[in-house]
Parts: sequence; C-alpha cells; structure tokens
Amino acid sequence: MSQMGKLKKHRLVLGLVALVMAGSLTACDDGRAGAEGAAKQLASSLAALDVGQIAVEGKDAAAANDQLKAVFEGLDAKPAVESGDVKLDGDTATFPLKYSWNIGSAKWEYSSEATLKKSGDKWAVQWTPALLAPELSEGETLSVKTVPAQRGQILGAGDAPIVEDRPVFRVGIDKTKVPAEQADASARAMAALLGLDAEEYAKQVAASGPQAFVEGLVLRAYTADITEAKIEAIPGGSSILDSMALAPTRTFARALLGSVGQASAEQIENSNGALRAGDTTGTGGLQQKYDSLLRGKDGVEVRATPEVKSEGETPGTKVFFSSLPSPGTTLKTTLDLKLQQLAEETLAGVGPASAIVALKPSTGAVLAAASGPGSNGYNTALLGQYAPGSTFKIVDSLAMFRNGATPDSKVECPSTLTVDGRTFKNAEGYPESSLGSVALRDAFAHSCNTAFINARDAVSQDQLESAAQALGVAVEAPKLGADAFLGSVPGAAEGTEHAASMIGQGKVLFSPLSAAVMAASVANGAPVSPQLVVNADAAQGSQGSQATQNPSASATPTESGSASPSSASASALPASPASTKPITKEEAASLADMMRAVVTSGHAGFLAEVPGTLVGAKTGTAEFGNDNPPKTHAWIVATHGDLAVAVFVEEGGLGATVSGPLLKSFLTAVG
Repeated sequence: MSQMGKLKKHRLVLGLVALVMAGSLTACDDGRAGAEGAAKQLASSLAALDVGQIAVEGKDAAAANDQLKAVFEGLDAKPAVESGDVKLDGDTATFPLKYSWNIGSAKWEYSSEATLKKSGDKWAVQWTPALLAPELSEGETLSVKTVPAQRGQILGAGDAPIVEDRPVFRVGIDKTKVPAEQADASARAMAALLGLDAEEYAKQVAASGPQAFVEGLVLRAYTADITEAKIEAIPGGSSILDSMALAPTRTFARALLGSVGQASAEQIENSNGALRAGDTTGTGGLQQKYDSLLRGKDGVEVRATPEVKSEGETPGTKVFFSSLPSPGTTLKTTLDLKLQQLAEETLAGVGPASAIVALKPSTGAVLAAASGPGSNGYNTALLGQYAPGSTFKIVDSLAMFRNGATPDSKVECPSTLTVDGRTFKNAEGYPESSLGSVALRDAFAHSCNTAFINARDAVSQDQLESAAQALGVAVEAPKLGADAFLGSVPGAAEGTEHAASMIGQGKVLFSPLSAAVMAASVANGAPVSPQLVVNADAAQGSQGSQATQNPSASATPTESGSASPSSASASALPASPASTKPITKEEAASLADMMRAVVTSGHAGFLAEVPGTLVGAKTGTAEFGNDNPPKTHAWIVATHGDLAVAVFVEEGGLGATVSGPLLKSFLTAVG
C-alpha cells in the first residue's frame, strides 16, 4: 500500500474511534448531567423552602410543598442546602443533601439521602419525610426549644450578690389543659385575675400553638389577690415554679440596674437574630447595657413532634439536635447593698423626682445611686440634668482661690444686685448680719448670691468651666461603666447669663452624680473619677458615659427675682486666664474649711448632730421657669469622712429645709 493510502486508512480508523467515543460520552452526559442538574435544582428549592416547581414522585407536588413548609415552619429560618456526588444506577440516581441551619447561636448540620427516578427525559425526586431530616416520619414537624443559659449575676461591693437567680412563679394558661373552645374565656379570666389587658392576652393565647404555655405574669410570691387556688380554678390556669435573675426587692436600684424579662417584638426585631420569641433579655440600666455579656448563649433543641390524631392524646417528641448553653458573665459593681437600701428608704416618702448618690472619695466607688419613687423609673441619680443652684458656689470659690482669694477674703454681699436690668437677690430669711462686707467663708456659709455674682468680672466663664473640671465634673467618666451625665458648664457666657452661672443657674447643669463627684473631690484633695462597674472584661462593653438630655427634665433654668431700684457694682478686677490644673490638696482644704462653716454657722447647722466624723456641706436652691415666684429644685452636698453624698429633690423648695433633713437622716443611719 502506498504511503498515501496508509495515511488515509489511519485517518479513517481514528475517525471511527472518535465517533464511537463521542457517542459514548454523549450518552453518558445525557444521563449524569440531567441527574446532577435535577439534584442541584432540588437542593436550591429546599433552601428556598419551595419545591412547587420540581418533579415529584410518591406525593403530589403541591402536597410535598405544603409538607416542606409545615415541617420547617417552627425553625423560623431557611437552611443552606448543597447536593453531593451523584451515583447512577440505570434510571436511578442517589446523592446526599447536606443541610446547614443557623438556629439561635448554634449551627445544626446534617445530611439526608435523596433518590431520583428517570421517567422519559425527566428526573423526579422520590419524596419522603426523611429527605428533609433523617428519621423524620410522616406527620412530624420540627420546632425549636430554647435551653436558657444561666444569666450572669450582678454583684455589689465585696462581691455581695445583688442580682441572682431567685425563685419565681410563672403564671399563665397551659393550652394542653384546656379545650380549644374554652381557651378564650380562660385567657380573659386569667387577665382579670392578673390585672392584664384582656383583649391583648386573649390574642396571645389564641395565636399560640396547642402545646403552648402562655405566660401572663411572673410573681416573686403569691399574694392575697393572686393565690395558687385562684389560678388553678381557671381552666388551663397554671403556675410554674422557676427562677429568674432578680434584685433583692422589686424596687432595689431598679432605674440603675434595669430589669429582665421576655424579649419584646421590638427587641427581637432589633437584635439581628440574637433574640427569638420567648428569649429573656435585659431592659434598661445595666441589664440592657451589658445584656450580651450577662445573657450568655442559650442552648437549643430541635424536636420533632408527631401530628395529634385524637383529642386528649399527648404526643411524644424526638430530639434531633441539641447544643449546650454557655452561662453569662458576672458583672461586678461597687454598690454597697446596705447604703443603696438605706438611700431608697430615705427617699421612699418623697413625692417628686429625687435622688441620693453616695461616693467613696478615696476610690471614686459609687456606693449608692438611688432614684426616688417620684422619678417613675427614670435614673435621676445618674442621668438627671438640673441647675445645681448654690452648690455650684464650690466651683465659684475654687475659681476665686485661683485668682488669689482665701476663705478670709472680704466680699460684698448686698441684699439685691441688678445686672443688665435683671435683679438678683438672696434667699428668703437671709441673715442681715451677713450682709455688707463679709468674709468669703461667711458668704459661702449663708449662701450669699449677690456676693458671688459680684465676683463675675473677676471670675470669667471659662474659669468657671475649668474650676468645674478641676473638681471632676463636666468631664467624661471613663471608669464608670454606666450611662451617666457628668455635668455641663459652658465655657462662654456674658451679662445676666454669666451672672446666673455664678449661682449655678443659667445654662449650668448637674446630675446628682456630678454633684456628689464635686463634693468627693473636695474630700479627696484631688479630682475623683467615679467608678461603678469594676470588672474589666465587662467594662469593655461600656459605651460613652455622657448621656443625652433627660426628656423629662425641667426647662433650662433662669434666674429671676423682684425688681429693685438699688444695685451694686461688680468687682472691677480683671479676670485671670483659666487654669486647667486639677484641684490641689491646699485648695481642697480651703473648700473643706468653708463647707464645715456651712454646718457650724450657716444653713446646715442641723448636720452638727450627725455622729462620727465632722460633716461639711453646701446647700443649693435652684430657681427655674417663668412662674412668679419661680419654682425651685432642692440640693445639698456633704462630706463625712470617706463618704461624699448629694441629695436632690425636683421642685422641692429650699435645699436646707427639704434635702437637708433627708441628708441628715441618711448620714445618721450610716453612722
């Protein structure tokens, strides 16, 4: 054969081989490619919880789709689903389905086996419940049960437990114990017993499943009105003994600590999946601020519950997946349980908003931060924003010391003083013996408004701001670990506004906490930075300590008084540049000397009877609003050994006569 012939024959053989191979691959691809495509389509349809568009054998496609939705509805999520390697056996293809679910904080992963049958040119899935989860039987549906993590405690000084698990009774309707037609009437009867909104509670009961316990109220103990017998007299009524993270009493430091309860719909929506219906979470105060730490991580159980086929049947359950809970972190605080309780008892009978804050000057530890019942749950102690009135004369005096004054320096104290057409006066009952040219100590002890306003040209507004900061107020509190307002002193003000600042009004604002910090800095001889949350890990979760304006606080205070033709000129001494240095021990000693004079010869003589170390104090009455006569807030701050206290009563009247007796009662009980 010629060379050309051999070449043609070789090409012909190669062509035939290629043709045979091509036919073989095409046939193979037709089967495998179709099966793999059907497998991927099934996986994506399951992930979307919609198999209505795929071919199904063994069940009507619409019925299969309904079953899919019913089985997974209780998981309140969608899975990620991937198909594995396809194995062909004639017209049958098998492959694994790999499921991955995010259930709460846990990941549930498993595989099921899927089978496809080829009919003509289509592959149809052989539908069984086990396709959705291994060992799932016909009629069973999946649901999630939360396994609550033990919530972290909140401890006080010396690691004394404040918030810890305490026994409670969860009262509500157990729907497994009441016929469906009776559930609405039982819900309304339970609402009436517990003092709930009947319509709202009846809706909750109606919307819950047939196995649900619908909680209405959590009780620390049964009461005369809500007894176990009355609860059980209602069909389906039940009380379950449980435990809950609670403070010693219902009101103990509630505004500061916050509370713990079932997550609201709004909290669940804003949690980015961290909370589910029925979860427990913190509301307000430290419980909310540190909720993610205190709550820990709940465990979960995925259960399969069979269909109830007859009335009265109690179906069993199978656990498909479980994860263990991780307990929450313990939060450590400086609160002294005895002093906090004492502060709350002292304020118990006060009608308006009120507060007592007690600090330990040597460390800055917040020992008590009580907001009275008139605060209606608001954290007046740490977040209230009010004109501090004459307690601010501690700041004035420090600024005056830095301009060369001493407690013995002479100042002018007229009965009235007019600035830019506005007349300022002293409080009613101011002693005539302390008018005229008097020692700064005397003007401070009797709280002469006109003497301090007279110093307005010698003490600039920025000097006031710097003096406040030197005393630890109008600054941030990086160690506090709680939301708080540390005061605001504008660095610029003129005319009557600057004059009002000299007596703690105008735009000067304090909280009871900042007033206590000011007094503590005097006792300490150095600026005090308050601290409430002490464990470093928890404190890292803290946000900034400055808070927004109290929506319920009074309007910006203004100074007012009766008109008078007499006036006195302010000192003509030029103001010195503001000093940014912290208060010194020498300056603090001079302020302590004048605060002691308030007790020995001034408005707070009643504090001389307090046992133990000597008390130093400063009263304050802050006018605000446009009424005539104006309304007033009542203040007093004091030092008593290694204790600094601020007492505040909103619209309370005079500091000496309203807040003063509260302070005396508190300090006397402290001993």
